[in-house]
Order: sequence, then structure tokens, then C-alpha cells
Amino acid sequence: MSEFKKKKFKQTDKGLVIVYTGEGKGKTTAALGLALRAAGYKKKVLIVQFGKVWFTGELEGIKKLAPYVKLVQGGLGFVKIFDDSSPFSEHIKAAQKTYDYLYKEVLSGKWDMVIADEIVGAVAGKLLKHEHLIRLIKDKPVKMDLALTGHHGKKNLFKLADLVTEMQPIKHPFQKGILAKMGVDY
Repeated sequence: MSEFKKKKFKQTDKGLVIVYTGEGKGKTTAALGLALRAAGYKKKVLIVQFGKVWFTGELEGIKKLAPYVKLVQGGLGFVKIFDDSSPFSEHIKAAQKTYDYLYKEVLSGKWDMVIADEIVGAVAGKLLKHEHLIRLIKDKPVKMDLALTGHHGKKNLFKLADLVTEMQPIKHPFQKGILAKMGVDY
């Protein structure tokens, strides 16, 4: 008999800590799927994006989920990608400001779910410290679900999570020289 069949399952109101990480595509997309599902149950969802400051389809799409879902972008863009000319110290300040906003909102009790998009990468890129993640997870309201996304997630984060999914690239259009596609990649 499989372990799954032997296990006794129970419903819980405890909020989950969910991590989407890895080098493959789909981390933000998976988190946005959580927001879509939660909005279907009229739950209040806040999405805070670290380092994403340009127009994406999700910005317009999320507006259609109002008043249940709100998206806030923070930061100066990705570090040393595209046309980034900001000093690293300014990226750190912007990431801290975004984190401060996120942390205040998490503690506010207004949200059923909070998604911190690209925060894992912000820690891996040394814009934030691992202690920021620990504080966010430990201080979140008990019933609030918290999703964290980004590249280079580490085992010390995984130990604090209830669910961890690692996106692994197998095949990607970039490998054929195809650029990001509107409506699919952004």
C-alpha cells in the first residue's frame, strides 16, 4: 500500500508557506495561479514584485481580479540585466524599501494570501538577507498563505516551507534564439 493511501488527511486553516524556485520558467506563473484561485473564493491577495518595474501582462490581468487581488511592483529592475545602470547600493535600498512595505502589509491582517514574487532571487542576489525571509515567515499571521518565488532557493529556506516546487528547464524557446513572447513570458 502506498504511503499516500495510508496517510490520514485533515483540513486545516493554517496558512501555508509555498516556495517556487529553480532555473526553469513558471515560478511567477504558478504564484499568479494561486492568486487566481484565491480570488475565485473571494480571498484578498497581495502580490509584491521585487525588481519587476516594467509593463507585463499580469499588471493588466490582475486589475480584472480587483477588488480581491492587488499587485505592487518594487525595486529598480533586475540587477545588471537589460539596461540597468543603477549602482548596486541603490538596488539594495530599493529592495529594502519593497521589503519594508511587504512586511508591513503581511502584519496588517488585511490579506488572506501574500505573494512575494522574486524575493528568493533578491536574497540570492544579496539585495536582502536570508533573515528577512525568516522574519517574514515567522511573523506572518497564522492563517495567511505566503508564497515566495525566485531563482536559487536554498535548503535553509525549504526547511521553513510547507510546499516547495523547483522548476527545472528541459526545453525553452530561448535555446532556439526566440525572444520572450508577449502574453506568455511577460
